[in-house]
Amino acid sequence: MKFIVSSTYLLKQLQILGGVINNNNTLPILDNFLFELKQDELTVSASDLETTMSAKLKVESDSEGAIAVPARLLLETLKTFPEQPLTFVVEDNNTIELSSNHGKYALAYADGEEFPNAVELNEPSSTIVQGDVLATAISKTIFASGNDDLRPVMSGVFFQFSTEGLTFVATDAHKLVKYSREDVSASQAAEFIMPKKPLNLLKGILAGSETDVLIEYNESNAKFTFEDTQLICRLIDGKYPNYEAVIPKENPNKLVIDRSQFLSSVKRVSIFSNKTTHQVRLKIAGAELNISAEDIDYSNKAEERLTCSYQGDDMQIGFNSRFLTEMLNNLNANEVQLEMSLPNRAGILTPVDGLDEGEKITMLVMPVMLNN
Repeated sequence: MKFIVSSTYLLKQLQILGGVINNNNTLPILDNFLFELKQDELTVSASDLETTMSAKLKVESDSEGAIAVPARLLLETLKTFPEQPLTFVVEDNNTIELSSNHGKYALAYADGEEFPNAVELNEPSSTIVQGDVLATAISKTIFASGNDDLRPVMSGVFFQFSTEGLTFVATDAHKLVKYSREDVSASQAAEFIMPKKPLNLLKGILAGSETDVLIEYNESNAKFTFEDTQLICRLIDGKYPNYEAVIPKENPNKLVIDRSQFLSSVKRVSIFSNKTTHQVRLKIAGAELNISAEDIDYSNKAEERLTCSYQGDDMQIGFNSRFLTEMLNNLNANEVQLEMSLPNRAGILTPVDGLDEGEKITMLVMPVMLNN
């Protein structure tokens, strides 16, 4: 088995695939990349048993074979090479020899047969989404998903496909984001919960990409195929909470304000907030928003005034500044609207502008009790 490939091209592909590999694997074989050569096509795969990702690379070769190569060692070596052709030759003594313009390097390999096989999806349903749309949907929601091992369903992003459109939801019970697209739809209704790790990988690869992504899914797995890459992952098992029930419908108090001004103000004031609750107080009266925070234990306090446009009754409401900051950071609007009903009911944050045709985003943040 022998092939020749460009060093930078190989490194770029392997760095993407390397994101799948865990730092401490239970099975030693998972510390490797699987190389499967068929003439001038090399398929490289990486897996952590839950997620498997593979890419097809063009190489110069007329041989065939399958071996597992140590991932970290190979990546560290490739990073040091300038652009040049590299020759890989499998030797008899269970090593693969890598030849560059400057030298030779031998890596011990394992038998490709030991590598776990990727799951085959039987009769999956499918949908096609543009890469950039999928990457945006992931980045707009993933930050709101939880990290609680006791509630695994909330640690992923909920995909809800229908003939009317696609909806992506994430929540950790303190904040919730619902992102929907009416300009893309599925042939039939489906729902599944995607884990974070494969989503982060997809987000990194697909940002700004015009490529179409074929999403295939069944009860237990989902498969994403685009260009020469394919990612298969196990879905999170369980029923997603009824998120529509927690979004308050009647919100008579509406505040519209410049997003970056509001964000800077919350960031500054929150420096003076209590370090455990991160509480900031919003006091709204007329066209003035007063943002304040205090840490009684250390006698620290801050207060800022902003002008805003407001319709509704005068009110005071408390929020966790970290959630508010995260949400405002994840919107690209110039102006945002905050809708509220009562100080103990969730506030709804939506962008006033900056959305594409058919794109909708709703963010919900739970209030914190104010101690007067």
